[in-house]
Amino acid sequence: MMSQLDKEAIRKRIASRVAQELKDGDVVNLGIGLPTLVANEISQDVELLFQAENGLLGIGHLAQSEEVDWDLVNAGGQPITAISGASYFNSADSFAIIRGGHVDATVLGALQVDQKGNLASWIVPDKMVPGMGGAMDLVVGSKRVIVAMEHTAKGQAKLMSQCSFPLTAVEQVNLIVTEMGVFEITEHGMVMTEIAPEFSFEDVQAVTGARLICSPSLKTMTV
Repeated sequence: MMSQLDKEAIRKRIASRVAQELKDGDVVNLGIGLPTLVANEISQDVELLFQAENGLLGIGHLAQSEEVDWDLVNAGGQPITAISGASYFNSADSFAIIRGGHVDATVLGALQVDQKGNLASWIVPDKMVPGMGGAMDLVVGSKRVIVAMEHTAKGQAKLMSQCSFPLTAVEQVNLIVTEMGVFEITEHGMVMTEIAPEFSFEDVQAVTGARLICSPSLKTMTV
C-alpha cells in the first residue's frame, strides 16, 4: 500500500496539508528539508511571515536558477527569495524573536515523535552530526509545533509510544502530518483526526509504534 505513493507525491501531500494549518498573519518558521516545501503550498489568500533563524523575517519562495543569490539563504543553506518589506537581522535578534514567543508556528521534520508529544529530531545514536541547531529553541519558543514527516523510515515506525532516540524537546509537539494522516497530541494520547483515502485505520496502526486513538469525527485527509 505504501509503495503506491512516490517520494515526490508524499512530500507534496504532507506540505500541502501542513499549509492548511497556517493562518493569515502567522509568523512561521520552516525547518530544513520537507518543511521548506510548505512555502510553495500556501494559498494566495493567506498572508504569512516566514522566519529563518539565521536572520530573516519575510521569506518568499525557494529561489529558482535565475533568482539565486548566495548571500540570501535559509538556515539549511538553500537559496531563497524575500518578500517586499522583509527584514534582515543578526542571529541574536532572530533567537530573541523565537525565545520571546513571537513565532506562531514551527514546522519541522523528526526522527521520532511519541504519544506524549516528545520529539527526537537531531541525532541517531552512534552517528556523527553537527548538533541540534535552533530546533531546541524553536519547539519550546513557538506557540504551536507541527511535525511534517514521512510515516516510516526504511520500514521502521517513527510515531512511537516512547521515543528511543535522544530528545530534542519534551512534550512540545501539537500536531503531526504524514502521508497517511493527521495526528493530534492530546492528554489522552495520539489521536488520528484525518486519514488518507488509500488507507484504513488498521493499515495506519500496523506501521505505527504508538497506540492510536481513532477520533470519533475521523475524516478523509485533503490530498
